[in-house]
Amino acid sequence: MASHAPALPAADGALDHARAILPPQLFDAVQPYAERLDLDLIARAYEFSAMAHAGQKRHSGEDYIVHCIEVARILADLHLDSATIAGGLIHDVVEDTSATLDDVRDAFGDEVVTVVDGLTKIAKVQFRTSTEQQVENFRKLLLSMAQDARVILIKLADRLHNMRTLDWLREEKRLRIAQETRDIYAPLAHRLGVAAIKWEMEDLCFKYLEPEPYKELARRVSEKRREREEWIENLRVPLEAELRGAGIECEVTGRPKHLWSIYRKMVQREKSYDEIYDLMAVRVIVDTIADCYHALGVIHNRWTPLTERFHDYIATPKSNMYQSLHTTIFGPGGRLYEIQIRTREMHRTAE
Repeated sequence: MASHAPALPAADGALDHARAILPPQLFDAVQPYAERLDLDLIARAYEFSAMAHAGQKRHSGEDYIVHCIEVARILADLHLDSATIAGGLIHDVVEDTSATLDDVRDAFGDEVVTVVDGLTKIAKVQFRTSTEQQVENFRKLLLSMAQDARVILIKLADRLHNMRTLDWLREEKRLRIAQETRDIYAPLAHRLGVAAIKWEMEDLCFKYLEPEPYKELARRVSEKRREREEWIENLRVPLEAELRGAGIECEVTGRPKHLWSIYRKMVQREKSYDEIYDLMAVRVIVDTIADCYHALGVIHNRWTPLTERFHDYIATPKSNMYQSLHTTIFGPGGRLYEIQIRTREMHRTAE
């Protein structure tokens, strides 16, 4: 096995070396923040994983290394560090190949081997119950076993890619994995503040556990997409003009609502799809906390707010450190719009 080598700087030579070795989809994911990464470590982890998993196939018939690449890409899309991406590439080598922890240590050093060891231990823990208290206890067990949070982040990326490829499994196993993901892993993603993984996991669980409502809702959302985008633009343009006119530098965008979130609101409020008013959601990103409250004042001065729908998660953050101002207004055409206001730093944390 290769010996542990010093990091290469993310200069042109390191980029060219990584481009030559890494699969294009993984290189494209790490390139935007390459100056913060040890590209040599990531490239060596890819080569190590490809060699260890050579000849192994997934249920889909794909080479097993494809799964490792996709796990690493999910982690890189979150702009995580080099050891985490390397850990994603080799997360299954000790469990599923002839490679040992000593091999991993010799090749990559103590930091990476600690992550891989944590993943190997977690893989041996089986979840077999479903009462609410037992589910919470299992989540706590995983968190306590993973002394390094990066272990859980890699496990979440691993589970997300497994959820994306569930179609290749028999139905009984699909349903078990989807239920386990809804009970254990999506809440863990929420607890760690990894919203992008949480949302996709929840929508995939919805697809497999409630297939008929999922198909119907997906159809309705698709049919209404263009109309909804027009409604959002009807608010986005004047909203941005109002804020800039008040001297607030901002970025105003439409915000997609995820299918599981929409469905839960329909069930909880006993309303149809057409009656769920906050499908039209807009996000305002500003520079400072003071700008958040200034923007809120400008918005409430221009449009009438629905007072019972206001939440200040800046003054009182959620348990996962999520911060934003949430308000709902009567916008153009008398339609209700949900608006989130946050700083760029809050946005990075939330997403």
